[in-house]
Amino acid sequence: MKGGNFVSEYLRRVGWKRILFMILGNVIAGMGIAIFKLSLLGNDPYSGMNMALAERLNMSYPLFQMLINIVYFAIELAFGRHFIGIGTIVNAVFLGYFNSFWYWVFHQFFTPETFAAQLLTLAVGVVICSFGLSLYQTSDAGVSPYDSIAMILDSRLPKVPYFWCRMICDGTCALVCFLAGGIVGIGTLATTFGFGPVIHFFNKNCSEKLINS
Repeated sequence: MKGGNFVSEYLRRVGWKRILFMILGNVIAGMGIAIFKLSLLGNDPYSGMNMALAERLNMSYPLFQMLINIVYFAIELAFGRHFIGIGTIVNAVFLGYFNSFWYWVFHQFFTPETFAAQLLTLAVGVVICSFGLSLYQTSDAGVSPYDSIAMILDSRLPKVPYFWCRMICDGTCALVCFLAGGIVGIGTLATTFGFGPVIHFFNKNCSEKLINS
C-alpha cells in the first residue's frame, strides 16, 4: 500500500471525530500545563525525574528526555502497539508548543502573588490538564510513550482501576526524582496523586460519552 493510501486508510479507520478530539485534548492539556507552571510550585513527576537524572548524569535535559522517551517507546511498541498512532506524534511534537503559547498568553494577564493564589492556580491547572489528557487518551488515536505505560498496566490488570495505574507511574517518577536529588514540591505531589483520579473521573463521566456519542 502506497504512503498516501496508507494515510487515507488510517484516517478513515480512526475517524476524524477521534482525531479532532485528540488534537483538542492536546491543546487543552497544553493550557493546563501552562496554568500549572504559573503556580511556581514544582514540576510534574515525569519532568522532575528527567531533570534530576539529567543533572545527576551530567547530560542536557532535552537529550536525556529524548533518550528516556525512546525507552518508553520501546515498551509501548512491545506491549501496547495499539496505543501508537497519530496522537503519539502530535503529543510529542506539538504539546510543547501548545504549552508555550498558553503560558505566554496567561503570563501577560495573570501572575499569582500570594500562596493561596498559587495553590488555586495549581488546582485549576491540574484539573484542566487532566481533562485534556483524558480527551486525547480516550480518543484512541495514539498516546505518548509515557502516557501509554499507565494504559498498558490498566489493560493488563483489569481489576486495578486506571487511576491506580497512573498514580503508580507518577509516584515512581516522583520517588526517582527525590532519590536523584531533584526537587519534589507541592506541585509534584499534587500531580502525582491528582492526575490519576481526575483523569479517571473525566474518562468515565465526560470523555467516553463525548467521543462515543
